[in-house]
Amino acid sequence: MANLVSVSVSAYILIQTEVGKAASVAEGIREIPGVIAADDVTGPYDVVVRVQAESMDELGRLVVSRVQMLDGITKTTTMPVVNL
Repeated sequence: MANLVSVSVSAYILIQTEVGKAASVAEGIREIPGVIAADDVTGPYDVVVRVQAESMDELGRLVVSRVQMLDGITKTTTMPVVNL
């Protein structure tokens, strides 16, 4: 029998928020399982999040059903990490 290796997917999520909501969005995101870090930043995005999931499907569910449901988020861009 072959050994099964647990593969995980890491990603960065770039988030735009309503004006004045970056801190509360980052705080709420930090409570979500799978979130490694969530930081307020300046520039075209307001919050940058690092997440880890067991699969691309789980990553998608994390973004759609958990992150995007938080009040104050206007747009997300998810960038899976690749190891070339």
